[in-house]
Amino acid sequence: MAEINESPTLDPRLLNDPGMAPVNIPVERTLPAPLGRPDTYIWAIYVFLCIISVIELYSASSREVSARSSFGVLAPVVFHCVRLGLGLAIILYFQSRHYRTIKTFTWFFVAMSVVMMVYVMLFGEVVNGARRSLQLPGIAIQPAEFIKLSAVLVVSMILARSQMKKGGVSDKGMWWSAGAILFFSALIVKQGLTNTLLLMIVSLSMMIIGGVRLKKLAMVLGIYALCGGLFGLYLAFGPHETKTETVVEVNVDDAGRITPYEHQVPVVDEDNRLSTWIARLERFFTGDSIPKYKQPITAENRQEMYALIAQSHSHGVGVFPGNSRETSRLPLAFSDFIFSIIVEDAGLFGAVFVIFLYFCLLGRASGIASRCARAYPALLVIGMALMIVVQAIVHMCINVGIMPVSGQPLPLISKGGTSILTTSIALGIMLSVSRYAAGSRHKRQEIKQELDALPEELRAQNPTQL
Repeated sequence: MAEINESPTLDPRLLNDPGMAPVNIPVERTLPAPLGRPDTYIWAIYVFLCIISVIELYSASSREVSARSSFGVLAPVVFHCVRLGLGLAIILYFQSRHYRTIKTFTWFFVAMSVVMMVYVMLFGEVVNGARRSLQLPGIAIQPAEFIKLSAVLVVSMILARSQMKKGGVSDKGMWWSAGAILFFSALIVKQGLTNTLLLMIVSLSMMIIGGVRLKKLAMVLGIYALCGGLFGLYLAFGPHETKTETVVEVNVDDAGRITPYEHQVPVVDEDNRLSTWIARLERFFTGDSIPKYKQPITAENRQEMYALIAQSHSHGVGVFPGNSRETSRLPLAFSDFIFSIIVEDAGLFGAVFVIFLYFCLLGRASGIASRCARAYPALLVIGMALMIVVQAIVHMCINVGIMPVSGQPLPLISKGGTSILTTSIALGIMLSVSRYAAGSRHKRQEIKQELDALPEELRAQNPTQL
């Protein structure tokens, strides 16, 4: 959407003719020039994350590569680099576009995301026991990632348009934002409980930044908690049918003796993952009197157990990338549990460095938002950063055992085309805001003084609508 110059332009030839009425001359609709260059710190963080991603994906990929691939053991890395290259093109595109054009892009993107999500819920490809993906020729799309991005875009617009002259967000805007989050959460709740938690955390943070008062925010938090409590009661006491099957497992004792045993495990229904959620939550919250290192590895806990084994194998210093021992045994080591492989390869230093990069991204977004003269770009850049960083924190917490197991990729590092795509869009939008909205602090003060000098009737009733 282009910026419109609302001041009528007069034909200079008619200014000296008192007998002629003023004539409005159409003017070209243009967007303001950039205030600065794309933020170099965000680019530096992006480059570091991409380098880590390529190295750790090679380490986390299984050595069992299909013979049909002409790239051999490098096939996962090559395909991942192609996805990163596509992501780079997306970043460059959005960086070159004015952030105001995002408003037009938003509603199309939201509609597309919702339609794809509904289709996946009904007819989607089953991945790990759940309908997660939309299978296209040569690629699998996970609409849940698009829903997360849509939620941030919508909440940014609502909170920006709900800014009041006296400061803060109107009650109507607050409730519309909460309603949008609940709507999007309902769409992706079957994709994983952590997705809904992520959306709620991001929305609450954006409301705080947008100016929602803490008393009002407590009401929104109460609504979120109520919805979560009702869903928890449904999980605990609802009519669920748990299916089981007999599985043969092996137990290896300290002497290396292998003992086979049979036990019953819940069968994941492609249309109903409630039994899986209940089992994971019960295992996480009830705990066990037996220490983790003495517990047998079963089909129910093998993900968290092998993730912890991988981290302990690092001995704090790491075994160096490419020497991971647990990649062949840890399920989804290249995606949902890649942080465990990072710890195994690079030790404590590598883990801290990755965490540092994500928090640097959030800090840089905060700095850009503080230099924005309007609420919309400020909310946009901080919302995108929160989406990336909160997802990263959730991923790490799952890997180290702080949260129950749930599928959550590490942004820009985990293997996954859809995750890389949405993260690239978010980074491109952040860079666009850094170019077109984040001027210097001195420039921001000048803009504020110019706005304050205008007569009341000429001031925009909504200073956030750019």
